[in-house]
Formats: sequence, C-alpha cells, structure tokens
Amino acid sequence: MTLGIGWVILIAIIALVAGAALGFFIAKKYMMDYLKKNPPINEQMLRTLMMQMGQKPSQKKINQMMRAMNNQNPGK
Repeated sequence: MTLGIGWVILIAIIALVAGAALGFFIAKKYMMDYLKKNPPINEQMLRTLMMQMGQKPSQKKINQMMRAMNNQNPGK
C-alpha cells in the first residue's frame, strides 16, 4: 500500500514540475508576441507623434517627455 502512495507523490511532483516549465514557456512566448505587436515607445516614436500633432519637437522636450514616462513606470 505504501508503494502506491509513493507513486502518487512521484507523479504529482513530476506533473507539478512539467506544468511549471510549460507555463513558463507559454508565458514567455505570449510576452514576446505582445512586445512585437506593441513595442515600448522610444524617442523616434515620440518625435513622430509630436509632429503629427503639429508640434515642432526639440530634443529638450523629447528628453523631458521620455523622463516623465520613465518616472511613471518605475519597473522599467
């Protein structure tokens, strides 16, 4: 009877490790696809956006806006 309990525990541990590994790779693929579709904003994108809104962006203004955006997202 103890042999059966040992197998159950072993299978549970194997399933847990396999599930964690599979979940990691699925999450990694999802994040890579998400970042490919929605890239983080950079200076060139900000400059283009400002020009489309009719503003003439100076480098000082671009740097100021990038700094403000980075301060809002401290995790980056």
